[in-house]
Amino acid sequence: MPVNGARARRDQIVHLATTTGLTSVEELSRTFGVTASTIRRDLAQLTADGRLARTYGGAMALVAHPEASLRQRTGEAFEAKRAIARWAASTVRAGETVLLDAGSTVGALAHELRTAEGLTVATTGLTALQELADVETVQVECLGGTLRPLSQSFLGPLAEAALERMTFDRVFLGADGVTAEHGICEADLRQTRLKELMARRAEAVYVLAHSAKIGRRPFHTWVRLPPGWTLVTDADANPEEIRALRAQGVEVTVVGDE
Repeated sequence: MPVNGARARRDQIVHLATTTGLTSVEELSRTFGVTASTIRRDLAQLTADGRLARTYGGAMALVAHPEASLRQRTGEAFEAKRAIARWAASTVRAGETVLLDAGSTVGALAHELRTAEGLTVATTGLTALQELADVETVQVECLGGTLRPLSQSFLGPLAEAALERMTFDRVFLGADGVTAEHGICEADLRQTRLKELMARRAEAVYVLAHSAKIGRRPFHTWVRLPPGWTLVTDADANPEEIRALRAQGVEVTVVGDE
């Protein structure tokens, strides 16, 4: 992103934080073509000016930000999402029946499952449907419901009723944020209810969330993250949040952590 001058760059940083949520030093450095040290100085100044709030590894807007669309989120943290998706796909066995949530990271998992054999995949997400629609070795079930355009997902009573007729070996959930204190953050109460119902129908529950979402709380609706569920993230995740989650009995897999 060509930006002339520190002031213009800082204005753009505030804009990104306000429209897309948490911004990381690494992503901002790549976006603006400057060093991480320059970005840290920008964030320190913006925090001192009261325009941003610092977080572990980045910053976020001081005011509630609009929910980013799935299209906006798809390109964020691409490599981390792909690594998480590959790990998640490695847990799936031939002949299983799995349930996929909506979201960009779960959509990346759907892409990894294109080579699966003898698999049944049910989903609430348009991205997963599009990824698997032409795969003859995967049986695809769409739960249906009311389409939520921002998240490209189906929810509501029709989706909930469909869930009552199936059980699953594994469910893979997305998240807008994850904290040890509150659990999984979502923008819409209907999404939290559907996630809870999805989890109840599966033998194993996985939450796929890249590191920028760990410790993030952009909205005020939550799903409890109980002991026994597995959070899958990448090596840049806030270590304090990871320790706190593990202390609560949540299984945490850090992809790329040697």
